[in-house]
Amino acid sequence: MAIREGLPLLAKHEGEWEGVYTHVDATGKIIDRHASHLSCLLPPEDPDRYLQINRYRWEDGRSEEYSFPGVYDGHGRLYFDTERIKGVTWALDENAMFLTWRFKAADPSIDQRLFEMIVLSDDGTRRSRTWQWLEHGACVRRTLIQEERVG
Repeated sequence: MAIREGLPLLAKHEGEWEGVYTHVDATGKIIDRHASHLSCLLPPEDPDRYLQINRYRWEDGRSEEYSFPGVYDGHGRLYFDTERIKGVTWALDENAMFLTWRFKAADPSIDQRLFEMIVLSDDGTRRSRTWQWLEHGACVRRTLIQEERVG
């Protein structure tokens, strides 16, 4: 089964998104903020594949880009296993998705896991995303993301 049929909420995210990532520590203090442009792609030649390209820009001129290919399992879950992360995402209802992952470069002794809630507006033009960074089960950081569809 293809993503469009089996995970239709993910298909609604297809397109270009611009926004801002705000990282806060456990006390709520801002520790980083940067602009983003994300491309969410469903290649027509591979109906069970997903590709997300994240581009980040900081005011000081720094930039980073990462690609996150995913594979749909045909049963409501999309799996990522890239050089950077390993994780899984699925729909919770008609607007919300959940993603959990680990950074592969993280020190295994801190048992770091990330949990993300992704909420798409009813009209499909805005999304809000929240990451919780847990180490040994305690939340040590949050990332707050506001995005709008562009193009």
